[in-house]
Amino acid sequence: MAISDWPETERPREKLIAKGAAALSDAELLAIFLRTGITGKSAVELARNLLIHFGSLTKLCAANLHEFSELPGMGPAKFAQLQAVMEMARRALAEELKSGNIMDSPQSVRHYLQLSLGEKPYEVFLGIFLDTRHRTIVTEELFRGTLTQAGVYPREVVKRALFHNAAAMIFAHNHPSGVAEPSKADEVLTQSLKQALALVDVKVLDHFIIGRNETVSFAERGLI
Repeated sequence: MAISDWPETERPREKLIAKGAAALSDAELLAIFLRTGITGKSAVELARNLLIHFGSLTKLCAANLHEFSELPGMGPAKFAQLQAVMEMARRALAEELKSGNIMDSPQSVRHYLQLSLGEKPYEVFLGIFLDTRHRTIVTEELFRGTLTQAGVYPREVVKRALFHNAAAMIFAHNHPSGVAEPSKADEVLTQSLKQALALVDVKVLDHFIIGRNETVSFAERGLI
């Protein structure tokens, strides 16, 4: 049955308008993005199949062009649209983080970092450089590593902090394994960065570990 034959209150687009986007399931949101289904499947059914195939909405959004295009009804045009949506979300969150005290919007920080790092197959170490009012100056990828480690050098981080005239910093890196639990090496590195930056009066506010579906804050764990 086509979605147009469904009761109006059950159609994803009408439901979104009446109740807001948060009321929709992942499949319903994806169906609105897809707009149409394929022969024998409505957009919602196609969306459900995509989510089952990839395992989650996050993994679907992180798929490369080849993986995405292997499925019926998908192709370069849909892939480009999806990537544009993801980038708009990242940029919107980045703008929000620049507009005020970053510590006033901890959820926005988490969402931004999850979108930026959550599904990368290699380890990336980010630095968010902040001014005296804890507003974002810039976010930079400081180091990129392998599946198991990234070489992070405190001296280089200090140089970048001085270059940006930062008063404080937040660090984040992903665990490609998907598990966000900090390792002992993560704790040692955080303390080394904190001590090195203290010598130039730059405060480390937090270090986030990004897993596949969760984010761990060092500050919340009392590790900063």
